[in-house]
Amino acid sequence: MTLTTDDADGTQRLDQYLARQLPELSRSRIQALVKAGDITINGKPAKAKTPVNRGDAIEINIPEPEPAEAQPQNIPLEILYEDKDIIVINKESGLVVHPAAGNPDGTLVNAVLYHCGDLSGIGGVGRPGIVHRLDKDTSGCIVIAKNDQAHLSLTTQFAERSTEKIYLAVVQGSPKQDEGTVFTNIGRHPVNRLKMAVVNPGSGKSAITDWKVLQRDPSTDSSLVMCTLHTGRTHQIRVHMLHLGHPLIGDPIYAKPARQKAQTGRLMLHAWKLAFDHPATGERISLQAPVPPEYTPWLDHFNP
Repeated sequence: MTLTTDDADGTQRLDQYLARQLPELSRSRIQALVKAGDITINGKPAKAKTPVNRGDAIEINIPEPEPAEAQPQNIPLEILYEDKDIIVINKESGLVVHPAAGNPDGTLVNAVLYHCGDLSGIGGVGRPGIVHRLDKDTSGCIVIAKNDQAHLSLTTQFAERSTEKIYLAVVQGSPKQDEGTVFTNIGRHPVNRLKMAVVNPGSGKSAITDWKVLQRDPSTDSSLVMCTLHTGRTHQIRVHMLHLGHPLIGDPIYAKPARQKAQTGRLMLHAWKLAFDHPATGERISLQAPVPPEYTPWLDHFNP
């Protein structure tokens, strides 16, 4: 990643400047990258205290972390379906799917390893059995493979878009139309690396979301929306609803939850329904995760 410092004037240290430009990286993390030689200015090694001048080209290399082998942990799970090949969980909001930097344990993978004893090894030591992911704050259906054959079958189905993925979202405001389709490209946000964004054709990856308003609530300036995913891009629903002018309620990245009239204490996104072909039998498996209680105010005229 390269930053061109059009807004620098030589008064800020390199670590201070990058901490402001890249809020997802702590200042200590930036200093460690500088010390390791992973940050240069105009192609030359830099120090944390090096002043940044207008027009400098800062090159930043963030190495991929070496994953640690996930360990079993006794964490309660709500199991929607299980056999010798797969397990489908109703993931709770706030639970991280797999270990990563900042979340070395206490994840869904740790919980499923404790419950199952073993999972498919295709995802590596940090992501065993993981076929698809849900954001930390998203609740609902997620399928995990117990063996390599199941893993390969499921990843192929997700890649070929033969699965069915339906979400319930509560969004800010009231869409003018009752339903529609968003078809854009989604890629990494050019400035904030924590975000994804709608990008120009030719960059990013195509993303398709069908949406339908199920209920409008003028009293909280919000609407319950059903979203059907035809692709599986990172933050797809969150980005697409923002693109329509209706960010999700409780979204700490793409909205300002404190300013939203509807207050629920969580990101209002729930992976409601999931359907796929069983990797061993070919039978169509259709599952539904119970709608969380936070959705109750929007369910008056909608019986899930």
